Parts: sequence; structure tokens; C-alpha cells
Amino acid sequence: MKLEIANELGLSNYNQMDKGNLTARQNGYVGGTITKRLVEQAQRNMSGR
Repeated sequence: MKLEIANELGLSNYNQMDKGNLTARQNGYVGGTITKRLVEQAQRNMSGR
């Protein structure tokens, strides 16, 4: 999921990148987007959809 989201955000080759060269905003945005999608997925599962 992390690589898929990173690619959607324009961070190609995220798996090969040195994460220390990315800004805190870029790294945080990937993690925040993952969390947002996991919460949405859990809410859908809990509502029976």
C-alpha cells in the first residue's frame, strides 16, 4: 500500500529512495494518506458495505 500511495503522490521509486532526502512533509503525507485510507476501509467494513 505504501508504494502504491507514494506513486500516486508522484514519488516514483519510493522503495529505492533514501527517505532522509525527502522532506518531513513528503514522508508524513505518505503515512497520513495510508492512515486515512485504512480508516475509510475500516468504516466501510463496520457499516456492512
